[in-house]
Amino acid sequence: MSVDLAGYRWMRDRVGQSGGSVFRLHGKPNGPDAFLKHGEGALADDLSDEMVRLRWLAGYISVPALISFTRTSDAAWLVTTALPGKTAYQVLEADPTARLAIVDALAAFLRRLHAIPVCACPFTSDHVYSLARARERLETGLVDVDDFDDERKGWTAEQVWKEMHRLLPLTPDAVVTHGDFSLDNLLVFEGEVTGCIDVGKAGVADRYQDLAIIWNCLGEFDSSLQERFLQQYGVTEVDWRRLQFHLMLDEFF
Repeated sequence: MSVDLAGYRWMRDRVGQSGGSVFRLHGKPNGPDAFLKHGEGALADDLSDEMVRLRWLAGYISVPALISFTRTSDAAWLVTTALPGKTAYQVLEADPTARLAIVDALAAFLRRLHAIPVCACPFTSDHVYSLARARERLETGLVDVDDFDDERKGWTAEQVWKEMHRLLPLTPDAVVTHGDFSLDNLLVFEGEVTGCIDVGKAGVADRYQDLAIIWNCLGEFDSSLQERFLQQYGVTEVDWRRLQFHLMLDEFF
């Protein structure tokens, strides 16, 4: 597929970026606002993963529509439509009075995602697969220890690895997960979640993969929002062991 990018104004976008280059395309007469992502090497593989997941998820939940995907041996370009709204982080930060309603909407959206039939999902993102990827990143020096959560500030990646393994084995509750269900990857407009972005890690995994990340994000605002989210999602008793495991696993990515 190809797309005519003539007539667009380009703006570099750095929100929620995990690597590569992201540009917002806007201002083209009769052309939809769009995003272009470019990556090389391993980042090109990540864009390929995102492309196939976007196509699959579109049949179940709101995600950006695929406009164009181009792949060479060592690079990839992905162009998608822009979802309406601002990130959930931006909305929560700008309007404290709306926080409870936004948290409720986020919980409802995650319930819909997790209700997708596992048997229909062709992608695996479980903790065994993720641990293998995490080990590769550790051994190749790709883990950013300066970005660890406050609870693990000053730790080495090996310390996190050992502490995480003390929480194994796990008994996962498999659902279709987003893989990085953070406030920067959820779009909100007029109080409603319009969809999710950056779905390259989506696949079948333990539901706490998503719960841990959103719980951690909401802690930046208020612990009451963490409690509210879990309540609205339907968690009656928190499995802190699974939650802590997935928080530590996320440190490697």
